[in-house]
Amino acid sequence: MKLLIVDDSLVVRNKINRNLLSSFDSILRAGNGVDALRIVRTEKPDFITMDLTMPEMDGVTCIRKVKKINPRTHILVISALADKATAIAALSLGANGFLCKPFTDDELNQAIRKTLEIVF
Repeated sequence: MKLLIVDDSLVVRNKINRNLLSSFDSILRAGNGVDALRIVRTEKPDFITMDLTMPEMDGVTCIRKVKKINPRTHILVISALADKATAIAALSLGANGFLCKPFTDDELNQAIRKTLEIVF
């Protein structure tokens, strides 16, 4: 499976990458929604971790566009925006799970497993 990590924070991208390195065949990274869409079109990732607050294109807009390109892409939102309305909006657009920042390695792994269980 190919993973795409979408977050404007290099620290967060590195943390997710480091934690999931052995879980995916390939890990791609993008710092905003515009770069993420470019990667989605060419690399067709199976799973995406998506921040919501980013420059150039926010995560909500990106989720909507990713789902138009490939509705079967699995998306786990990882965001500091922890209110229920934000989570519901992301899930209604096609995200498969939601994890609040900051998160531990165990919480990330559990959220990935839970998201994959829901999908499969």
